[in-house]
Amino acid sequence: MNVPFFLARRIRHAPMASFSATVTKVGIASIAVGLAVMIIAFAVLFGFKRTIQQKIFLFGAHMQVSKFTLNLSYEEPPLFLRTNLYNIAEQIPGVRHIQAVSLKAGILKTPDELAGAVLKGVDKDYDWALFRESIIAGKVPAVAPDSGYSTEILISKRMADQLQLKVGGSVPMYFIGNQLRARKLNVVGIYETGLEEFDNTIVLGDIRLIQRLNNWGADSVGRYEVFVSDFDQLDATTRRVFDAMSPDMRLLKVTDQYRPLFDWMVLLDRNMVVFLVLIVFVSSFNMVSVLLVLMMERTPMIGLLKALGGNNKLLRQIFFYVGLNMIVWGLLIGNVVGIGLCWLQDTYQLIPLDPRNYYMSYVPIEWDWTVIVLLNIATIILIAAVLWIPTLVINRIQPVRALVFKK
Repeated sequence: MNVPFFLARRIRHAPMASFSATVTKVGIASIAVGLAVMIIAFAVLFGFKRTIQQKIFLFGAHMQVSKFTLNLSYEEPPLFLRTNLYNIAEQIPGVRHIQAVSLKAGILKTPDELAGAVLKGVDKDYDWALFRESIIAGKVPAVAPDSGYSTEILISKRMADQLQLKVGGSVPMYFIGNQLRARKLNVVGIYETGLEEFDNTIVLGDIRLIQRLNNWGADSVGRYEVFVSDFDQLDATTRRVFDAMSPDMRLLKVTDQYRPLFDWMVLLDRNMVVFLVLIVFVSSFNMVSVLLVLMMERTPMIGLLKALGGNNKLLRQIFFYVGLNMIVWGLLIGNVVGIGLCWLQDTYQLIPLDPRNYYMSYVPIEWDWTVIVLLNIATIILIAAVLWIPTLVINRIQPVRALVFKK
């Protein structure tokens, strides 16, 4: 018979109205609240980072390869479409996809308003999977066959509101070069990312329109956009892509192109570490306090067991089992509450956000079950280790004084 476990169970089954039961509930609640807050915090943090990164990748990809030039304008020197890099890119370890695009600056003008814009021309190899989540009306623009070009465009909601355009409408776009040229473009879709850097400028259309405006052939493009299969391995994959490039090409990582946004996300990680340390400290301190209170209330019992021959190790095990029981119940309740609240937010989007400040319209949730499991394991190990601290007080309790102790 496991005597420490038996006695611990009798302590746990104290009457509901007793002081011990109340203190035990406080301990369970502190663990549950701490774990639930950590689960929610990680889910929201990862959700923020994933959402912002995906919005950046919509226009910046993971890497951009262009012709090496000192020209900083949107007038790009042409790259040949079927270069060696384009042909072998998806065979490079870590590369998931490569696509050809071109940029051309211009002005969208309606009878009452005008807006500067950058037309981003895309080809048949363009991956719309990420972008479809940001389309709020209409569809993606069509790409014309090898002859001719499509006049369909996808504009941002901010531009559509400014120019008073809707899906199905048309707007002329003026391109300034050696001579002013205009093309009438048809709006077939409206997107919204919440990132001003993109929503204020980018219009998506057919790459063949830009090829026609620049007097390029069908085998010329402005740049390549490269996507990696694992963003955590971006630096290693970048080195492999760089080794496959020709000397006249330039490579730019998304983390360098949009450094302020990625630095901001690193700052979020640092704040999260401080936040979690404080939560763990408070939960551990609460458990120590709860166990000390339970031991003070059970001082006569401790004195009796010592008088009957019970050693300090046996008594420490009793209260250690009591603490473990509180940990188990705290973890169970904390997981139910934390995961439940995350599910409600992920399903019904109950908490809205201002897109102008947060780049998204609601609090995002990212499910990472590995992190949730690790949080549970770390909580068990840390608080179980902390539980040994108050049990050391048992060594100082003398049986004679404990038997006459009055609560």
